[in-house]
Amino acid sequence: MDRNPRMAGVLAPVVTPFASDHAPDVGRFLRHCRWLLDQGVGLAVFGTNSEANSLGIDERIELLDRLVASGAGPARMMPGTGTCALTDSVRLTAHAVKLGCAGALMLPPFYYKGVTDDGLYRSYAEIIERVGDARLRIYLYHIPAVSQVPLSLALIERLLRDYPGTVAGVKDSSGDWNNSKAMLDRYAGAGFDVFVGSESLLLTNLRHGGQGCISATANVNPSAIHRLYGQWQAADADAMQRGLDRVRATFEKYPMIPALKHAIAHWGRDPAWARVRPPLVELPDAQSSALVADLVASGFSMHNLVPADA
Repeated sequence: MDRNPRMAGVLAPVVTPFASDHAPDVGRFLRHCRWLLDQGVGLAVFGTNSEANSLGIDERIELLDRLVASGAGPARMMPGTGTCALTDSVRLTAHAVKLGCAGALMLPPFYYKGVTDDGLYRSYAEIIERVGDARLRIYLYHIPAVSQVPLSLALIERLLRDYPGTVAGVKDSSGDWNNSKAMLDRYAGAGFDVFVGSESLLLTNLRHGGQGCISATANVNPSAIHRLYGQWQAADADAMQRGLDRVRATFEKYPMIPALKHAIAHWGRDPAWARVRPPLVELPDAQSSALVADLVASGFSMHNLVPADA
């Protein structure tokens, strides 16, 4: 079976809503995914800001099944499938491929620290071999500040040599443009697509041949980020980038996941959206009020967000 076209553009690591018993709220999840797709962005469900590592494997599979069954096109999905357990990663990845997802965003196994490139290579290679599907495209997830397991250029080069086409790209959430540029300079010709982990580097990435960004704030500012992606060669591209930077900087003043959810709860007039799953906690009232005030002062709004009762 043929693969989907390669992904490019803006993707959101979709925030996961929870019911009062902390079970995933499927209805709110599907509505938010539909809204994001309508704004032009793809879905990197089960990313860091999805609270993915607080979700069980069966929960992720059910949400992905429900999302595809709702009519959302899997060609616009790059679900996170990397876990600490090899068999869980294989199961999630194989399921995403079976559903027709365009790619799988794959953390390294991150519990053990100080592992070698040989160990990481064996982990990725074992997943690829066990899934055993020519449609598989893996996007490596480099987020060393959180995982504490960096993905070296030497490791990427080895994986590209042995699994060309299957190892399709990276989400570089290091925040280090020099690292992203090194990947572009070395591997762009090998069909290795670089997505930066923040829209603050989107314009720079596109100007150097990158494919887009996978960004937390695409959950709340999707259309503006997608506009820059589509118009990055326009005369006002730098001004658009500065506008995105202001919004991003505001959210970065607060714990990111609770802040994203509070913004959706506020502009969607749906307080239930503010819930996070333990061990995270919601924004305190003072921070919640300050976040909204800061965003309004910057000119930000989510007027096109569809309320839950609409």
